[in-house]
Amino acid sequence: MIPFRANIPSRRYPIATICLILANFSVFAYGLGFAPKELDRMIVVSVLVSLFLHGGWLHLLGNTWYLWIFGDNVEDRLGHLRFLIFYLCCGVFATSIHVLMNSESVLPTIGASGSISGVLGAYLVVYPFSRVLAIIPLFVSWPVVEMPSMLVLCSWFLFQLSVGGSVELVSGQTVAEVALWLQIGSFLSGMVLLGIIAPSPRRRYYWV
Repeated sequence: MIPFRANIPSRRYPIATICLILANFSVFAYGLGFAPKELDRMIVVSVLVSLFLHGGWLHLLGNTWYLWIFGDNVEDRLGHLRFLIFYLCCGVFATSIHVLMNSESVLPTIGASGSISGVLGAYLVVYPFSRVLAIIPLFVSWPVVEMPSMLVLCSWFLFQLSVGGSVELVSGQTVAEVALWLQIGSFLSGMVLLGIIAPSPRRRYYWV
């Protein structure tokens, strides 16, 4: 499925979300990465840059599209600055775990998915029953259906769990590591971190 609109109106303009999307495109165009074995060299700059790196145009467009659809409402809930801090913390968490699991790797780490996964996890906590319009790509037709965000995001999570992790395990020699298992971990960490940064969220349940 391809989500293209959620039914929750934002109360403020998603400045941070737009800036993060632009940063993802800019870093992708520049093409930098962070290799765990180079931990001692420009660690802060390298890690932060890796949080905006993608494995290709489809990876970039898919991630930023999900960030655009769901990020504005999480930013609306947290505020611009706290949302930016939340986004970076999710990415740093994913990258840190990746370093621990792959300390000898010399491949650049593509860590943007970790941050965006955290945003999706936070959205699921705050707006589990919002309605999302999505396209279902079938062979003959591409119908537009409306479904709860819980179903859309859980489908994404299960896809990463069943397919994404397996792709990472059998990918062999690659030019970069997407760290898909940590993308899944970041999704869960986003759910937890939201409660730390913004305790007792005001949940809004959209059924129609």
